[in-house]
Amino acid sequence: MLHRLGYMAVTLAVVSVLVFAIIQLPPGDFLTTYIAQLEAMDQEVTDAEVAALKVRYGLEKPIHQQYLKWISGILLRGDFGYSFQWNKPVHELIGERLLLTMVISLTTLVFTYVVAIAIGIYSAIRQYSFGDYLATFVGFIGLATPNFLLALVLMFLALRYFGISAGGLFSPEFVRAPWSGAKVLDLLQHLWVPVIVVGTAGTAGLIRIMRGVLLDELHKQYVVTARAKGNRERRLVFKYPVRVAINPVVSTVGWVLPEIISGATITAVVLSLPTTGPLLLKALLSQDMFLAGSFLLVLAALTVVGTLISDLMLAAIDPRIRLERGA
Repeated sequence: MLHRLGYMAVTLAVVSVLVFAIIQLPPGDFLTTYIAQLEAMDQEVTDAEVAALKVRYGLEKPIHQQYLKWISGILLRGDFGYSFQWNKPVHELIGERLLLTMVISLTTLVFTYVVAIAIGIYSAIRQYSFGDYLATFVGFIGLATPNFLLALVLMFLALRYFGISAGGLFSPEFVRAPWSGAKVLDLLQHLWVPVIVVGTAGTAGLIRIMRGVLLDELHKQYVVTARAKGNRERRLVFKYPVRVAINPVVSTVGWVLPEIISGATITAVVLSLPTTGPLLLKALLSQDMFLAGSFLLVLAALTVVGTLISDLMLAAIDPRIRLERGA
């Protein structure tokens, strides 16, 4: 365990350097974008003003000094830097949108895993039945349809047949209103569209994985032996092959944590969702290096932590992994 934690620390250190370097790769910087915007509005910017802006944003320093200032602030004070574009600390910007992002992502996570595991088990047990063919067809449609296209279709259907504007998470009168029972109810009325849109592709993929692995397990000798001993079919399936077949599904937890924070960026832009995804996109487009770099570093950290959690869960549910660990 200590070795894994050490590897995680080294990985994150390397990732932080790569993230900061990648943010600097495009030509120019935030100041270049800012000056171009001022000139587009017919505002002249003198060399003295450019120099003053460089000092203000700390862009006159070499890249390695900018990196050291940023990473030392994170490690020593939990300070992720200051957003040039928004003129606010990075942690405040992320915190403002984090709650709604987590609500959408966690709801989508529950929807995806419950539906995918249930349908995957049914399709494997009832192989070549009408339900299996229907699940396979819907699964392929879900994998082939881009999320943003599905978002546009559901927005049209929600407005046409239910009278609900699917854009955003709240009706106009609740956008800036304080939290109340009415606002939560309004959120739930709007939440189903992004949950279905974001969860469709993931659900379709996990259904195929669960079905394929479970089909393989159902034909193995230990299942045939357990069935010959008179075990009831439902108990047999859920006690043995399902526990093994669920391993690939559990292993995807490492991808889930960063998705909870990043949100589905393109879908969030199409649906006008006030989540962290569009904020990251704006930061990358404007080269707001501290905001974009902090986002990417947090996503990398969550990927590493998610992988560790996934490994621990696999060791908890699979006796073979526990035996290997003990050996």
